[in-house]
Parts: sequence; structure tokens; C-alpha cells
Amino acid sequence: MSRLPYLSSRLQGFGTTIFTTMTVLAQKHDAINLGQGFPDFDGPDFIKEAAHAAIDAGHNQYAPMPGVLRLREAIARHQERFYDLSYDPGTEIVVTTGATEALAAAVIALCEVGDEVVMFEPFYDSYRAVIAMAGAVPKLYTLEPPDFAVDPEKLEALITPKTRLMLINSPHNPTGHVLAREDLAVIARLCEKHDLLAISDEVYEHLVYEGEHVPLATIDGMRERTLTISSTGKTFSFTGWKVGWCCAPPALTSAVTTVHQFLTFSGATPFQHAMADALDQADDAYYASFVAEYASRRKLLCDSLERVGLEVHRPQGSYFVLADIRSIGEEDGVEFCNTLPARAGVAAIPAAAFYTNKNAGRPLVRFAFCKSADVIERGTARLAVLQS
Repeated sequence: MSRLPYLSSRLQGFGTTIFTTMTVLAQKHDAINLGQGFPDFDGPDFIKEAAHAAIDAGHNQYAPMPGVLRLREAIARHQERFYDLSYDPGTEIVVTTGATEALAAAVIALCEVGDEVVMFEPFYDSYRAVIAMAGAVPKLYTLEPPDFAVDPEKLEALITPKTRLMLINSPHNPTGHVLAREDLAVIARLCEKHDLLAISDEVYEHLVYEGEHVPLATIDGMRERTLTISSTGKTFSFTGWKVGWCCAPPALTSAVTTVHQFLTFSGATPFQHAMADALDQADDAYYASFVAEYASRRKLLCDSLERVGLEVHRPQGSYFVLADIRSIGEEDGVEFCNTLPARAGVAAIPAAAFYTNKNAGRPLVRFAFCKSADVIERGTARLAVLQS
């Protein structure tokens, strides 16, 4: 007889992701999905053509374990071009199956059982899961609206002799907060003072509407202790291709690669070739247009949500908007989102799914504006029923 439960105790309680749950509800009620963070449109045609060309050229077998070299070289040029960060494509860059795998490989590689990881909540849901997979322990700093500010003393109080990593995400999912240079300097000082490594999730690096994106690795003293994670999915609107990467000093990249080779070994070869072309061929006009289009969608969604009475925390970056439902007489975001597809024909994500401190996230709901203007307009028009 088998022992029950089958799921490891480390992952007990995680269950099905909130994204799957809300997508099923959206489909059941034929609702417009303004919750899940993927575009409802494709990226540029030249990238799709590059993928077809790579397939036709025979790039269809396993990629090299650390990634196709021309992609690693393109990533190095990207980091140099935008941030004046120099990485060796041969020893300091590994290509992963999306940023999610890079994060998992990094945490598993660097944490012993019982190590602590300081991170911010609300958080992208995979963070806590991969920390559990590693047998590590999350130590959570709660970001609070409206400014989601970082208090240096409060942050340092979370650090103990067991702390191994500081995990940050900027631009931040789901708040849309962009860490200012001063906040990054605080994080850098604490990492140096307590000899911590840092994982910096920067997948929304090119989606900043207010302020600027500053990679943690550019702060004095942090290049040698930071693993910078990003991906092409958000920047080029091909989230299903799952082409991500990790940039770090050789010893850290070697550790990540050791885990990566046994998780996935390598990602889809033709997509890696296509994304090398994307990184090299996307000019300044592409990035300017990309940000402008998303800024327009952000304004459209925020303005529409405010018109139906929701209090909106306008994001500085990312795909997402947090709305406080107390402004329309609601209290519980989970209940609100569970009933919204049937009530209004719209799906959203309860922010409580991104908190361990459920009370902090209870009245907040996440909406996504990585959708066409028509979808945003039709979805938010349906929310007018909330005013009745």
C-alpha cells in the first residue's frame, strides 16, 4: 500500500494556481479574462518569421545546455546596450525555459534546507513554491499601498544568521511598483552587510511608465552577488515561447546551470534562434512604441476602473493594476473574483493569492492591461453592473 498523501509535505497547501482557477471560471461563464497576465495578441511578425526560418534551417534538435550561443551573445549585447553591464556569454549567461525556470534553478542551487529567503509580498506565486521545493524558508516584507515603500529598518529586521538570499522583483508583479535607486541602494547595503546573494527578477524591465528601471546589478557592490533574471516573453509578447535567462558571475551561473541541466536541460531551439534575432534587431523605435502602446492600455484600464467606482493604484510598470474593492462596498477579493465571472462576465485575480498576510491583500484585486483596447473596453463596460 502507498503512503498518502502523494504530494511532498514541502508542497502541501499549494494546490492549483489561482490563474488556472480563474481561467476555468472565465471559460465556464464566457467571461472576458482581465486577470491572467498574457497578451491576447502576437508580437512582431519579424520574430515569427525568424522562428520559421530557424525551423526551416534545421535548428530542431537539442540546443546546447547553457543555450544557443548566438542568443547568449545577443543577451550580453542587450545588457551592455541598456545598462552598461558586461557579461561573458560563455561563462556568465544561461538560457532557461522562461524566467520561472531560471528562478527555480537559482533558488534550488543556492539554498540549503533551512536557509531563509527575504522577499516582498505580494509576490508572484511561484516564488514561495520554489523556496519550498528547496526546503528553504521565506521571510516576508509586506509592501503596503498606496506607495509600496521599503522601510530599511523593517527590512533589515527580517535578516537572521540563516538568511541566504534576497529576492526582489522590479517592476513588480502585482503592484506595478518600480524600485527607486534609493531603495535598491538600501537592498545593496543590506546584502553586503549580511553577506547575502540577491536574485533580481526583471522580466518587466522594458515596461516602465513612471521613473526608470535600474537593475540591481548596476548598484555598487552588487554585480558580483546578483543573479539577474529576465525573459523575452514580456518584451516581445511571445509568452508561450518560454525563453528566459539568468546573468551572473561564473560561480553563480555554474551553480544555476547544474540545476538547469537536470530540470529541463535546454529550451526550444528554434525559438532561441528567433529571440536572438529579436534582441539584435529591435531598435529604439520598437521599444519606444512598445512602451507607448502599453502606457495607453494602462490609462484605458485605470480610467475605466475608476469610472465604475474602484480605487485604483496606478502602476509605474508591468502589466497589472491593483484595485481596492472597498470603494464599491466590497470587502473580500477572493469572494469578489469568484463571483465576478457570473455577475459581470469578467475575470480578475484576487490579490490575496499573492500574500501570506491574507488581511493585507483581502480587499485588493489584480486586473491586467496586456490586452487589446477592444477587450479592455468591452470588459470594463461589463463592470458597470457593479454600480447598481
